Parts: sequence; C-alpha cells; structure tokens
Amino acid sequence: MAGIYIHIPYCKSFCNYCDFYSVTSADSREEFLNAIIAEAALQADYPGDEKISTIYFGGGTPSLLSPDEVNTMINALRKIFKVDTEPEITVEVNPDDVMPGYFSALSAAGVNRISVGIQSWNDKTLKFLGRRHNTKQSAATLEMASREGIKNISADIIYGIPGQTTEALKKDLDIMFSFPVKHLSAYHLTIEKGTRFGRMKESGKLTETDEETSISMFSLLTAECAKRGFIHYEISNFALPGFISLHNSSYWKQVLYLGLGPAAHSFNGRTRQWNISSVRKYISSVKKGVVPCEIEELDTTTMFNEYVMTALRTMWGIDLDFVERRFDRELADYLINVSVKFVKYGLVVNDKKTLVLTDQGKMISDNIISELLMVK
Repeated sequence: MAGIYIHIPYCKSFCNYCDFYSVTSADSREEFLNAIIAEAALQADYPGDEKISTIYFGGGTPSLLSPDEVNTMINALRKIFKVDTEPEITVEVNPDDVMPGYFSALSAAGVNRISVGIQSWNDKTLKFLGRRHNTKQSAATLEMASREGIKNISADIIYGIPGQTTEALKKDLDIMFSFPVKHLSAYHLTIEKGTRFGRMKESGKLTETDEETSISMFSLLTAECAKRGFIHYEISNFALPGFISLHNSSYWKQVLYLGLGPAAHSFNGRTRQWNISSVRKYISSVKKGVVPCEIEELDTTTMFNEYVMTALRTMWGIDLDFVERRFDRELADYLINVSVKFVKYGLVVNDKKTLVLTDQGKMISDNIISELLMVK
C-alpha cells in the first residue's frame, strides 16, 4: 500500500513555534490547486503498482479549502492513481475555519478522518503560541465534527510549553478526553530556529522547559492516555483500538508515499525527494511539466539509520528479521549487541524478534536511537 500527502501552504497567520513552509497570501490559490492536480499527473508512475490506501491534506491550513476544492482534488487523484475503494482520507482542521455543514460536506467528498489543531485548552496559552482560535471554537469544532458524522477524530496537543505545569497539562487532557476524540497527537514544544520562539530564545526572552518537568509531563501523558484505553503506538501518538493513523504509520514503517505541493517530501524505499519551498516557483515549474524537486539516492547506511529512527519510536519496534532480509545479518547482530546495555537497564525489550522501547526507554528515546545508528 502507498500514501499521498498534499501540502496546502496557506495560513491566515504564522504560529510562533511553527517552522513548516507556509504563506499568508492566497492570491495564487486557484492556480495552486490546478498545479497540485498537474503534479499528480506528472507523478502518476511514482507509486508503480502500489495501491493508494491513504490521502492526507496537511499544511499550512487545509481547512482554508472549501469542501468542493477538497472533493475536486480527491476525484482527480482517483483518476490518476490506483486508489482503494475506501482509503483513509484525512484533512487537518483549524478550529476557527469551520462552519455548520463543513464536515458533512467533507464526508460527502470522501473524507473520513480529521485532525484538529487544538494545541491547548487555555486561551492565554493559545495566544502565547500564536494560535488564532480560542477554546470555545475548539469545543464547537469537535462537537460539530461528531454531530456531522466524522467518527475518526484526531486532535493535536502541545506540552512542555514554558511556564506550563503538569497540573495544567492534566486539565488539558481531562478536557480533551471529554470530547469524542479517537486519536491524540501530543508534541513536546520544540523551539526551532527561524520561528518567533527561536528568535525569542536567542535574545534570552524565552527559556525551554527543563528536562525534569518534561519527563514528568510525558509520564502524566502516557498514564492518562492508558487510563482511557488509548494505545501508545508511537512516541507522540495515542489511539483507541481501530483508530491508529494508517497514513502516519506508513512513514514509520517506511511504506512508499508521494508528496504533492511545495515543500512536500516523497519516499519510495530507494530515493527521497522534496519539492521546492516556494508556491510561485512550484506553480511555474509544474506549468512547464517539470516537478521542482531535489532527489537523494539513499545508500544502505542511510536507509538502515532511517529505519532504526522511525521503527524504534513505535510500539512495533525494530523487526530484526526485516533488518536481516532488507540489509544483512551483520546489521541485525550489530543492533542486538549495542542494545544489550539498554536491555540490562530496562529501557529496551529484546524478545529475539524485535527491539522495543519500554515506557522508561521512551523518555530518552533520542539518546537510545542515536547510539543504535551506524556512523558513515
């Protein structure tokens, strides 16, 4: 199976923490949507014989699109690619974009999953993050989506925000789980260069949350999700049984995916490619029949390291038989040998078939992963 990601770069304003490619001017919107379909046609052979099982509209802010525009793109993709009869189709939603009837129209277009950017249930925190919605709009959006027939509702939350306490996170989670959310993506705030928060950090106006508080918050997060029956299937992702994100899982399992739109990435197991981060240049190039992308040929070490980085973050862990088949026995033995000390300290479980992080190991996953990587 394969997935398609569509990057919708338009935003009404920039969030203080976001370093994804986006623009605030939508002057080129009609041209852009035509370019997405044109690029899809140019990339028609990319998936080969693989069926498309997931389609994901990300951004940016995809909910700035009308349901008719989403429908037009889905229909075009069905004509160009071999799309499953019932694929998982996700649209990311910002709470202040939607009106009654929006989700009904999306559902009629084939959308069966939404991902709502809640981020916090505290209005002051939302303003600090640079979000343009408020908590009343968040509640109305989740209620509206459920009422209008969207059964697979995912929501995003951010923790580790400077000044945030574990008690505040607990309150956020209690409110979140009072709604019919089936999937939760919980991200620790990362301060990236080039963002407003990045500039504030450089000038000494913002300090990142300390490690002890971050670990305490992560422990609370995992405990609260487990209490409510959510499966912790990836470091930052939790889902009720039957609601694990198929699209995101394809990234972590190294399934083929095609990215459409400016700054979108694609992966076919042998190469990785990424489109130019410019709406104007993207549209101009596609009009000329050229996909404006750079391509990287992946060597064995890079492919091995990418597999380790993604697989160990999930509940499925590193499949040692897969490593032996895909790469060689030597690399499988290397992983087993290096992981011995982590197994000894209860950070990794080795059942002779897989290497999986324990709850304690998840708290320092980056450190463990870095030691398992092969140095070129």
